[in-house]
Amino acid sequence: MRRNDLALVLTGLLALTGLLALTGCSLAPEYNPPAIDAGEQYKELRDWKPAGADVPATGKWWEMFGDTRLNALEERLQADNPSLAAATARYAQALAQAGVSSAAELPSLGLSAQASSNRVSAERPLTTGKEATYRNFSVGPSLSYELDLFGRVSNSVKADEAGAEASGDDRKTLLLGLQVRLASSYFSLRALDERLALLHETVSAYGRARDLIAARRDDGYASGMDMNRADTQLASAKVELDMVKGQRERTEHAIAALLGVVPSRFSLEAAGRTLEPPKLSAGIPSALLERRPDISAAERRMAAANARIGVAKAALYPQITLGGAIGFQSTYGDLFQASNSFWALGPLAGALSLFDGGARQANVDISKAQYDEAAATYRQTVITAFQEVEDDLAFARQYEGQEAHQRQAANAARNTLDLALSRYQNGASSYLEVVTAQTASLDAERALIDLRSQQLALAADMVRATGGGQSGAMQ
Repeated sequence: MRRNDLALVLTGLLALTGLLALTGCSLAPEYNPPAIDAGEQYKELRDWKPAGADVPATGKWWEMFGDTRLNALEERLQADNPSLAAATARYAQALAQAGVSSAAELPSLGLSAQASSNRVSAERPLTTGKEATYRNFSVGPSLSYELDLFGRVSNSVKADEAGAEASGDDRKTLLLGLQVRLASSYFSLRALDERLALLHETVSAYGRARDLIAARRDDGYASGMDMNRADTQLASAKVELDMVKGQRERTEHAIAALLGVVPSRFSLEAAGRTLEPPKLSAGIPSALLERRPDISAAERRMAAANARIGVAKAALYPQITLGGAIGFQSTYGDLFQASNSFWALGPLAGALSLFDGGARQANVDISKAQYDEAAATYRQTVITAFQEVEDDLAFARQYEGQEAHQRQAANAARNTLDLALSRYQNGASSYLEVVTAQTASLDAERALIDLRSQQLALAADMVRATGGGQSGAMQ
């Protein structure tokens, strides 16, 4: 084939495919996400404005707690958590699937070559009655392209791309949830460390009290009942000490699992200081729609469902493909001579099912129902997100004054215990008064520790509820 002929064929083929592609249209409905009235202010912030601080600009929100061990654990989580690795793999699959769909927007180009030797019979139809033997050699490229006249391909691409974006947001949601779960477990572990320290002191104090009663009993100033009460208090404190040790071990195991480590190869030493719960800003309600990755994922799935309506509608119309081929063919001699060249433009083929019992229309109805489901899921995701923020704000307001009151209660209980011991030593009361004061003091101290742990966990959950951790570390 002469160069001019080859250029003419290729130019005409590409021009025809481009022209037909431009005539395509989308049968998907116009995409309009449901409007959400977010309001200007959270309900639980009315008449109350906590001193707030934003998440660090790095996105590593856990750094605001000022605990280097927690920082190291969070970094380790992102590298080693198996669930996160699985979510990352799912995201990679979704991106690859979007790439498969995008490939259909371009022509499919192939290259073929063949060589054969054939003998035809003498008695074949429409012959001169002589057998013949011949060889056939051919080589050349071929092209196939689906003309996307009704948007089947383009809407498939839109659907898969939106699905990939949703998968990426799912990964962010999972990562943020795992980060918060790790922080909450870590705070629980530190609270258990505080309880263990408190119980060790309690057991020691109860032991000293028992020794005092034993001495008083030997001197005839204490009864057997006082001794039994002291033994009961001491034994109960030891039982609680063993129970808290078991809780700490289980919490440590849970942290190991989050880090993708078998519990036998992981341990955390006890901490000697108490973390201070930070104050967080909830931001403005409208920002929640932009920052929460689960809301973004729900919106992207809604967009994908909308595009799939167009794919289903396109099946009601013909599927048109254009083919083409060019190359050289010969039965003998030099294959690549100009006289042995060939080209073909076409076939231009169309396929349409005339009767399918309503299956294609049913698929359209299915895709519309799937969109309605995705839209309802999106609205529910948004509503749940706002509920979680309001709940956290309500708890924050509750905890703000509760800690001060609980600290007062713990101080008062300690003073009461000191007075009860003094009164007992002076013979002004029975040991029952001491036992009651001991129980009240231990309960108050335990409640204060639990409250501080809850405040720390609430601060972490506020980050999750407001989507505040999805920059930087969320990549």
